[in-house]
Amino acid sequence: MPKTLIIDDDITFCTMLKALLERNGHNVEVCYSSQGVSQLISDNFYDIILSDIRLPDSDGMELLKLFNKTTPKSQVIMLTSYANYTTAVRSIKEGAFSYIPKPFTPDEVLNIINEALHENKGTQVKTTTKTKTQQKTLYIEGSSNESKKLQNYIQLVAPTQISVLITGKSGTGKEYVAKTIHELSSRSQKPFVAVDCGAIPKELVASEFFGHIKGSFTGAHEDKTGHFEAANGGTLFLDEVGNLTYNTQIQLLRVLQEREIRPVGSNKTIKVDIRLIAATNDDLKLSIANGTFREDLYHRLNEFDFRVPSLADRKDDIMLFAQHFLSKANDYLNKTVLGFDDEAEQILRAYSWPGNLRELENIVKRATLLSNGHIITSSQLPEELTEKKSSPQFALTDPQSEKEMIIKALDASNYNKTKTARLLQIDRKTLYNKLKLHSITSD
Repeated sequence: MPKTLIIDDDITFCTMLKALLERNGHNVEVCYSSQGVSQLISDNFYDIILSDIRLPDSDGMELLKLFNKTTPKSQVIMLTSYANYTTAVRSIKEGAFSYIPKPFTPDEVLNIINEALHENKGTQVKTTTKTKTQQKTLYIEGSSNESKKLQNYIQLVAPTQISVLITGKSGTGKEYVAKTIHELSSRSQKPFVAVDCGAIPKELVASEFFGHIKGSFTGAHEDKTGHFEAANGGTLFLDEVGNLTYNTQIQLLRVLQEREIRPVGSNKTIKVDIRLIAATNDDLKLSIANGTFREDLYHRLNEFDFRVPSLADRKDDIMLFAQHFLSKANDYLNKTVLGFDDEAEQILRAYSWPGNLRELENIVKRATLLSNGHIITSSQLPEELTEKKSSPQFALTDPQSEKEMIIKALDASNYNKTKTARLLQIDRKTLYNKLKLHSITSD
């Protein structure tokens, strides 16, 4: 059983971290200041020391020097709310195994600690960062039949190199699924680069995807690496791929065929080796029929496809996801809420969840913030969860009808985008994508 020492003046944080580590097989002791630390490490050996870098009565870097002198075989991980690269580099140069900026998830802490336990003292480890290309995904499989089917698809396709098209409603966790496929693949040690296809201005698409060289156009003050080159050797995830312009689709198809790119303004090509995963909540077959999406590109993307089920289709998993989001909210808000009472649980199970996992996560985070004790009650849940829901006022169908319905919804809500999205039962991101797709001016 690993023996771990936590040194931090935040009592609530220490309590939560201690409970997390004890649940994972650690024997944990806690110090809330630097006083007594010297005696503790002289009398006991700790496999892991987790120390805040800023304590009220001491500098964490001075403690690090003490650890190196007194207990050189202990693995030290520095914790801080004041994350900056200079401090991270300094702590590692001074002998720390790694450095984790707060707030962090339980998964991040456990991963770093497990690495430390299996590394020899003195091995240099990079600082823990939270970029899309480096952070491991905590994927919750679920126990419902729909979730098991989804997991089977992931396990089946992950070891291959084929392109994957993930469909599903907004908020169902399509990017998490894509990250999981990447992490289970042979490319897991290479970058995972996620691109929101609806957020790129059309005049910058070529530069964003393929990069540019300095001076190639007005504003190009330095060389830029495009998404394809950044993902080289790894996985490129195209979120909401249906939002790509027709011209961009042509460029993308050419790259997928030739496996090389040419940065804007350059006369040299760069070979790229990427696995492509795309996601959409649109019906791409309908888009093909309407002439807005290329059929040849669709087949390039769709070597294997599957749908991520809506939360309403896996009701048995609601409390599993809710408990997971509660753990994340506790870490983020420095709280110690343990769960939900019976009435709150019944409300969560009965709700239709039009916003899917994203909506559930936001509601659990809000309830955690409002909670004054260790249990979330129905009073901390939004009233709309218990309101009777009528059929959607505007059901999105074919493109022309969809445009008309969006305009009606904007008019009915006096052009308030939040209310418009609620009327259409879509999220704001999807609404903005639809406004752009249909060239609707909403101001």
